[in-house]
Amino acid sequence: MDLSSVRTEVEGRVATVTIDRPEKRNALNGVVRRELIRTLDDLESREDVRVVVLTGAGEKAFVAGADIDEFANRTPLEQRAAMEGRRVFDVLAQLPKPTLASINGYALGGGCELALACDIRIAGRSARLGQPEVNLGLLPGGGGTQRLPRLVGLGRAMRLTLTGELIGAEEAERIGLVDEVVDDDALRARTRELAASIARQSPLALKLIKQAVRASAEMPLSAGLRLERELFVTAFSSEDRVEGVAAFLEKRAPDFRGR
Repeated sequence: MDLSSVRTEVEGRVATVTIDRPEKRNALNGVVRRELIRTLDDLESREDVRVVVLTGAGEKAFVAGADIDEFANRTPLEQRAAMEGRRVFDVLAQLPKPTLASINGYALGGGCELALACDIRIAGRSARLGQPEVNLGLLPGGGGTQRLPRLVGLGRAMRLTLTGELIGAEEAERIGLVDEVVDDDALRARTRELAASIARQSPLALKLIKQAVRASAEMPLSAGLRLERELFVTAFSSEDRVEGVAAFLEKRAPDFRGR
């Protein structure tokens, strides 16, 4: 694909998607959003990709937020129109394949919301995260008011969104906003290591696990347990389950095919 602001590298069944606007601290604008959606649609259909890593170019920012210059002069109706249709945050969250955010530097506003839409978040030690929209007289509009409290709890989400304060990576890990913190120079390698370990698993099992765990945030426990049971039976009927059990008994690595 011929894209100007997003680049993709695939190695060992892991696709690394890099938002490439370092001169703007990888700020989200319409071009980036459209190119990310196009990239994610392409990766969803690729059989050679099992895991997707999202990161930002350079050392300063994962994504430093929305490109304010783009919406500064919009009317409310123009902004509503811009927020309708497929939204990159939802496309990312709904991708059937596991997603990891490799957070280098600032992840603010829409950048934090992109990270929230991923399944796993790994941050470099110097990373800074937050939802500072309140400083502009706004509120998070890419899922921050909904996904953030589901990760960190209502009170902590209220504090971050009402104050607009930024927090460091270690505090973000303590409250559950990120899952792991590593030294900055180890971030790429650690993210790659974790993504590769996931990519070795059955693509079907990965898809079903993600579906079940994501559903837990949206349905009662009894309904979630019923869904889990049905998905377990689906996995049990797969060729990958047969291969996985055989490989375990034969003490060898499984060759999962996603069937």
